[in-house]
Amino acid sequence: MTSANAEQAAPPALDLHRLTRRFGSLTAVDDVSLRLPAGARHAVIGPNGAGKTTLLDLVAGTDRADHGTITLNGTDITRTATAGRSRLGVSRTFQQPSVISELTVLDNVVLAGWTHHPERRGAWRRPSRYRLHTEAAGRHLETVGLADLAHRQAAALSHGQRRMLDLAAALAGEPRLLLLDEPAAGLTDGDIGRLLSVLGGLPDSVALVLVEHHVEVVAQLATSVTVLVAGRVLVTGPTRESLAHPEVREAYRGTGTAAGASPDAPHAVTGPSTDARG
Repeated sequence: MTSANAEQAAPPALDLHRLTRRFGSLTAVDDVSLRLPAGARHAVIGPNGAGKTTLLDLVAGTDRADHGTITLNGTDITRTATAGRSRLGVSRTFQQPSVISELTVLDNVVLAGWTHHPERRGAWRRPSRYRLHTEAAGRHLETVGLADLAHRQAAALSHGQRRMLDLAAALAGEPRLLLLDEPAAGLTDGDIGRLLSVLGGLPDSVALVLVEHHVEVVAQLATSVTVLVAGRVLVTGPTRESLAHPEVREAYRGTGTAAGASPDAPHAVTGPSTDARG
């Protein structure tokens, strides 16, 4: 088989087929289908309440679809528990950083990586294994710029530092699919620069899906975009064309967000979403 044929035969990194999630009379995700190749850099955007966070919940396994299938690298994970998906390579961050305040910065990342170890219970009693996890955690902290704070209690970190710690913990799982829910929300310009540097340096083996309201982050990181409105896919396509699509601009009209702005506008940003369901 030639390399071209091998690429054609390779399954998509993520394949969502007619995914639907209802909450009573509200359909938060409505018949959504999406196929992303290995190494994808994909953004999901839309007005508040469009179903973006719910879609990430379904992929991560923190919520279950009422209908449809989720396939990861050729494996159906629709009914796989969250822990099982993590061990298959799905890592996720949340709108609010999920940091354990009582632990040190280093131990947060060590613990995050440990949950992915196939012998994670017995491995606690093996000093060599702990040392390897500690060394790996240190490398992830170096990547996100927190190495100097490794032994500080996580409770003492600023909001931006907690976000970067959350990202380091997600990277500790050695993800094949990294799901980020508004990673730039509440960050300073300097923090956003660090975030862009870290995510821009991800290897091609990692597929990235982010929900984000900051249009310049989307424009710089994502090569493709899905726009959700009322739980349904309005547009999926290359980033520039999707952001400039007339229907996308109309969907954002009067919402107070800048997601329909030109991707060349460096200051077209918005604050964090206040809608927990995305």
